[in-house]
Amino acid sequence: MYYVVLTRVVSSQDYLPSQQDILLARRPTKGIHEYDFEIKNVPFKMVDVGGQRSERKRWFECFDSVTSILFLVSSSEYDQVLMEDRQTNRLTESLNIFETIVNNRVFSNVSIILFLNKTDLLEEKVKLVSIKDYFPEYEGEPHCLSDVQKFLVDCFRNKRRDAQQKPLYHHFTTAINTENIRLVFRDVKDTILHDNLKQLMLQ
Repeated sequence: MYYVVLTRVVSSQDYLPSQQDILLARRPTKGIHEYDFEIKNVPFKMVDVGGQRSERKRWFECFDSVTSILFLVSSSEYDQVLMEDRQTNRLTESLNIFETIVNNRVFSNVSIILFLNKTDLLEEKVKLVSIKDYFPEYEGEPHCLSDVQKFLVDCFRNKRRDAQQKPLYHHFTTAINTENIRLVFRDVKDTILHDNLKQLMLQ
């Protein structure tokens, strides 16, 4: 809807995208993309892999020597189905993928950080769409944001077969909110550095 309103502006010859235009642009990740960046003078390399089913067979090509996995899921898609499979709930699919990753022995010493994105959309959706219609095991108030958020985190936590093995870090995020993402990445940086230091001390 954002770009429908801006159609005339975007189509003009002298159009330059604003920061908000860039943040709201969307396209599926295809292939494997590497990004090098720094947070407070600490260098990071991020490997972005496509989430579509057709892309997943290539994931393990880039999982060698990783120190952390950032698992990104849309928190607002509990009532939606996959584009590739109109029978499978998107949140259920994300939970199944997460279960495979979090219980893989290859990642036993890797910190896993769960990003529950699109909090802004979730906040609006819970007012209108009951999560209990899609997840009957839900016992909270269906239109209470904090209850729904707790349920979502618990769903992912419960996928760990060995809950004592390592903590599950999580953040609710809104990707188009730059200040939110800045604060989250500061916390993520601290988490990654802390976990890596702990692993070095155990060696």
